[in-house]
Amino acid sequence: MAPYHPPTGNRIEKMRLDFNENTVGCSPGVLAFLREKLTSEGLSVYPDYTSVKRTLSDFFHVSPDEMLLSNGTDEAIQVLVNTYVDDGDEVLTLRPSYAMYRFYAEVAGAKVVEVGFGPPPNLDFPLAELIGAITPKTRAILVANPNNPTGTAVGIAEIEQLLQAAPQSAVLIDEAYFEFHGVTALRLIGHYPNLFVSRTFSKVYGMAAMRMGCMFSQAANVQFLHKAQSPYSVNSMAALAAEAAVADTDYVANYVAGALRARAMIREGLENLGIQYAPSGANFILGYFGNRAIEVRDRLRDKAILVRDRSYEIAGGVRITAGTPEQAARVVEELIAIWSPQS
Repeated sequence: MAPYHPPTGNRIEKMRLDFNENTVGCSPGVLAFLREKLTSEGLSVYPDYTSVKRTLSDFFHVSPDEMLLSNGTDEAIQVLVNTYVDDGDEVLTLRPSYAMYRFYAEVAGAKVVEVGFGPPPNLDFPLAELIGAITPKTRAILVANPNNPTGTAVGIAEIEQLLQAAPQSAVLIDEAYFEFHGVTALRLIGHYPNLFVSRTFSKVYGMAAMRMGCMFSQAANVQFLHKAQSPYSVNSMAALAAEAAVADTDYVANYVAGALRARAMIREGLENLGIQYAPSGANFILGYFGNRAIEVRDRLRDKAILVRDRSYEIAGGVRITAGTPEQAARVVEELIAIWSPQS
């Protein structure tokens, strides 16, 4: 296995356009709620999820027994793989995609089969190829929608085709960037017993440090998932914060609106510079900077702007998070300076 070492050091003082986080922070209501509810005695007691399960099930319009709380989406992926995949089974993923899909599949001893996206610049979703790669040994299919790092998204009709083609497989639709895309498979869980949908509080809600996520499926599936999960993997502070985060819908809506404006500004800036990019349904843009990808990353870092080099898996690829419009204006300004002939 190749170890995963995300470049997470010394980021807090910089413009964080590298991990697709909320770039300004969580709702003020989250901090206020934690100050109100967190007590010394509360920290001495094992977590009680009764309140947060009720709040989140109402928010996501599911029953509590159709929802699994998880320590970030990472644990949700791990629990799904541990529940349904045995040593020597096949796990089907896309390439490139979220690194932890391969990580947890390999830890389980599975054979990982990757299906590549279409060619740049569009990186079209390879539905026919993905369905064609399904075999009787395929036990899980892990799909991010929209995908990270490409931004590629797939529609509900295509997701249903995939579910129908793999009735023997646990099909995860990872919706980490749902709020920026607006398309969800969550309403399908009652129709497809092989469907699992995950959400995270690490992106739009600005709670990456809390490690809070959810997975949804039919109640019988969730019962099986609980068997493979530690009973207290979600800490009490994360559970409290999640309740407050979903309550502040105006904060989320305002942040999403700003991020979508920022994405459009970055896209326009790249077009004006003649730089191609992949269409994105998420809060980031993957631009193609050719053999200058590393240079662009490093020169932006010299200006305290962090972006993510992905040229090791997509030729010339640099992923830029769309944060606020002000941040987008700044990064475009710096890209113009880098890309100018005299630079």
